[in-house]
Amino acid sequence: MVSLSQLALFAVASTVLIFTPGPDIIYVMTRGVAQGRKAALAAAAGFALGNFAHTFFAIVGLSALITSSATAFACVRYAGAAYLMYIGYKMLRSRASLVPDGAAGKLQSRVIFRQSILANIMNPKVALFFLAFFPQFVDRGRGGVPLQMLILGSTFVVLTMLGFGVVALLSGEIGRWLDRSAGAGNRIGQAAGCILIGLGLRLAWPER
Repeated sequence: MVSLSQLALFAVASTVLIFTPGPDIIYVMTRGVAQGRKAALAAAAGFALGNFAHTFFAIVGLSALITSSATAFACVRYAGAAYLMYIGYKMLRSRASLVPDGAAGKLQSRVIFRQSILANIMNPKVALFFLAFFPQFVDRGRGGVPLQMLILGSTFVVLTMLGFGVVALLSGEIGRWLDRSAGAGNRIGQAAGCILIGLGLRLAWPER
């Protein structure tokens, strides 16, 4: 089991990292400003729950397999980049209101939730993060390493949901305020699409 001191240190470090600007938090902010609070909360929940998959991958060693093979890593990275750019393209083509109501809003939230989970799973850099960050807080002397990883992963999911939830609410309010401006919906939707395409290009950009 994970000791309380381990868990507390992990929680502090994770909170700092969660609020560090990166593609995931920018994605949530973009959804909030462009499509409202519900869309941003759906994105936040999707990104948070997607971390359960990476926790499982790390436990069974799939992440290590992907990151040890340059070809496999590149394939997953380019697939994730293409998916983000596809979402951005769809937002560029969309002429919908910033904050859809009723059944349309509920349907959109479900779609964004699924898209966010998939975008998180298809990001190999998250797999690298889990492999590099989590083992620092695992005490092999206490035994049950898979269980410790599961506890840490679950804690990270909860912290991510809380942190991204705050960002989603704030960005959603900004989007609601901007929606009162005539013509703002299309302009912000197009800007959000460009940002997501840019994030996809950034993910695909070759690095050492």
